Amino acid sequence: MTKSGSGGTRADEVYARLRTEVLAGRSRPGQRLKFPELIATYGVSAGVLREALGRLVSQGLAQVQPHQGFVVTPLSHSDLRELTAARVDLEVLVFRRAVEDGDLAWESRVMAAHHLLERTPLHIPDEQDQLSDEWAAAHADFHRALLEGCGNRRLLEMASSLREEAELYRRWSVSLGNEPDRDVAGEHRALRDAAVARNPAEAGRLLAEHIEHTAGLLVTCAVDEHDPGESSSEVA
Repeated sequence: MTKSGSGGTRADEVYARLRTEVLAGRSRPGQRLKFPELIATYGVSAGVLREALGRLVSQGLAQVQPHQGFVVTPLSHSDLRELTAARVDLEVLVFRRAVEDGDLAWESRVMAAHHLLERTPLHIPDEQDQLSDEWAAAHADFHRALLEGCGNRRLLEMASSLREEAELYRRWSVSLGNEPDRDVAGEHRALRDAAVARNPAEAGRLLAEHIEHTAGLLVTCAVDEHDPGESSSEVA
């Protein structure tokens, strides 16, 4: 396998760039990821590109469809409802266990991740309808930290995988953070406080509400942005 100068693989580099393109909205849900164009763009072999695209598939950001090949995962209301239900069941369980099992180092990690999130601008300057990449990274890191105290690695990995799938929906919610009656920062502070207070019941309740509220916003945004000429199940 071809190595890069930093010790990683070329597939790692291409995967990271493709993931950024998808989550930044430059590759739209349902868009074909064409081999000839991508090989020319990234200057890699078909094998390297296929490996990178396979990683996107494993994280729910791309799919393989008959007669089309690789495409950015299409978004749909039914898939979002199913994904949300699975996340609430599993992620809440993992968070509760993290609150019960996490040590002092975990507490410190949660506090540090929240500190970074709270001080990172939510939106791109002069583009208040677009989440900044820095905030998205800090947000993902905070939620990852909340779960990392769970002692069951298998449960943690499954919950993390579902969060990755949900990232595509979150990044396509252009109104996230713009609700006048919602205090997203306050929700994150409450999650932090429940974690360090070692209150698993409250932590689970808050996380379930946080996930469901965001999912509801995504559905609303999808309806608002929906093209009547397309199938009613399509979000993008």
